[in-house]
Amino acid sequence: MKSSVRKLERVAVAQAPSDRPDKAEVEQAIRTMIRWAGDDPARDGLRETPDRVARAFEEYFSGYAQDPTEILQKTFEEIEGYDEMIVLRGVRFESHCEHHMAPIVGRAWVAYIPQGRVVGISKLARVVDVYAKRLQIQEKMTAQIANTINDVLKPEGVGVIIKATHHCMTTRGAHKPGTDLVTSRMLGVFRDNALTRQELLGLANSDD
Repeated sequence: MKSSVRKLERVAVAQAPSDRPDKAEVEQAIRTMIRWAGDDPARDGLRETPDRVARAFEEYFSGYAQDPTEILQKTFEEIEGYDEMIVLRGVRFESHCEHHMAPIVGRAWVAYIPQGRVVGISKLARVVDVYAKRLQIQEKMTAQIANTINDVLKPEGVGVIIKATHHCMTTRGAHKPGTDLVTSRMLGVFRDNALTRQELLGLANSDD
């Protein structure tokens, strides 16, 4: 039941709302923000900034237009019985925190133990990007990646570890540069088997 609920949530968030503003409205909002900051959006250096920012936001938040479950649909079953851990290490991503819209920059370690089929490794990286390119908190993003892989591939287990620097922590507020946040989500054998979990944690730590 939980799996079905998560799937419905993913589909719903990927659909653009009917009241989504057009690009002209976004650019006007950016001009307002520039005036609020104390500058003149009509001056030469800022005249094209609203267009640039709007296009940048389209890239930053492109994950809302993608369904990560579709990315994982194509799998391969000719694996000669392979049933050991598969780990994609250090997948770099850029996201934005939903509280301050400040950048989150980090890396993800994505692991699973297959049960009769595997997926192309680039697809794992794409799932990370889909969730990263949305307004996020790291804890939720970690769970979303693991839950999606678990729901679609139905492996023996999934483990996801994320290490990231949050600019809302390092460049504003607390102003603590050099800090990072580490989160993990362990499902199946990664949760139930301490040795399997430790193997993944060791691979993640050795990649620092």
